[in-house]
Amino acid sequence: MNDWHSWAAIAVFVGAYALIISEKIHRVAVALGGAGLMLAIGATDDVSAFYSEDSGVDWNVIFLLMGMMMIVGVLKKTGLFEYLAIWAVKRARAKPFRVMVMLVVITAVASALLDNVTTVLLIAPVTLLVCERLALPAAPFLIAEVMASNIGGTATLVGDPPNIIIASRAGLTFNDFLVHLAPLATVLVLVLIALCRVMFRKSFVYDGDRAAEIMALEEGEAIRNPRLLVQGLVVLALVVAGFVLHPVLHYEPSIVALLGAGLLVAVSQVDTQEVLTEVEWPTLAFFAGLFVMIGGLIDTGVVDQISQRLADAIGGNELGGSLTLLGGSAVLSGIVDNIPYVATMAPITADLVHDMGGASDHVLWWALALGADLGGNATAIGASANVVVLGIAERSRQPISFWQFTKYGLVVTAATVTVALGYVWLRYFALA
Repeated sequence: MNDWHSWAAIAVFVGAYALIISEKIHRVAVALGGAGLMLAIGATDDVSAFYSEDSGVDWNVIFLLMGMMMIVGVLKKTGLFEYLAIWAVKRARAKPFRVMVMLVVITAVASALLDNVTTVLLIAPVTLLVCERLALPAAPFLIAEVMASNIGGTATLVGDPPNIIIASRAGLTFNDFLVHLAPLATVLVLVLIALCRVMFRKSFVYDGDRAAEIMALEEGEAIRNPRLLVQGLVVLALVVAGFVLHPVLHYEPSIVALLGAGLLVAVSQVDTQEVLTEVEWPTLAFFAGLFVMIGGLIDTGVVDQISQRLADAIGGNELGGSLTLLGGSAVLSGIVDNIPYVATMAPITADLVHDMGGASDHVLWWALALGADLGGNATAIGASANVVVLGIAERSRQPISFWQFTKYGLVVTAATVTVALGYVWLRYFALA
């Protein structure tokens, strides 16, 4: 990294990251300003920033979010989220910790079947209503859910975007992920629940009067527009089917989400302007700026240098390599977005696998997936789902600060990565 562009790109990224952490300037302004500086210093250019699949804005992520935000905006008008909030609280007998456990489990399972970003877009509005009804702080519940979404997304090929990249490069199937990663993801959800009981214990304040009020409610009365609800759920089911059938249909999730949003707006005849106001435009702008900044690091060779040094450190030691790859990926994915990181590491991992004679049971690929997916919980900008939830919380006037998220994220990441390291050693080496 002797080229001055590399050091300038590092300086811009570190400076932007420091400002995001300090929260002295809004993170959207920092991300867009950092993106502008990357373009100004020549670390990247307009072609790379807007058109490159490797180092540009990931338009699939942007338009997936936009389409799902529009669908969620229509569903909000039906009273569905109020219905689900009342239903969940009544099933949990209005006990705060039971409510959190229910929401965490639902989020983890849904994230495995859909993807973690889509799941938090659907679950977060329900959570905000639950907390409002029970007079509870929303932040602990939202933080627990987004971490559950990142853990649950680890379990399947479609649960987290890095898994799709890894599956394509390594020739892995949906069933491979289920067999190798779903058992661990199940254990990690239980670990998360145990940690939540300790980390958020001061938030589990039971209000008997509030509980009695909710237990007396009839959730069916919350539905305001049954016809629109049916239309919305049918379209949502079609979108989910499109996600699951991606290996057959070959439609990107962004295309499926946009088609679903367009279909729902057309058949329901809702006010398009109202639907578009539900889109979290600041969140989309933040993602665009972040992608361009990371693209600057990729185009100047910074990410490749870091990845290559990790590969050199691994050498031909399969056990040491797997554990190093898992731990190193967890650290790096907490700092930069795990999608470009995995895209950069995938060819390097493929070379490592080849050098080791194929490597047993794809263990290096599982190490990369676990590190990238679980490391996303470490910081507030470590994974797409984290950024989306922070945007929703801010819009609902219950903002979650960078450090408020990160101080819990570091604890959860350390615990889950430690368990994952033990799992990889036990399953692929000790018992192999």
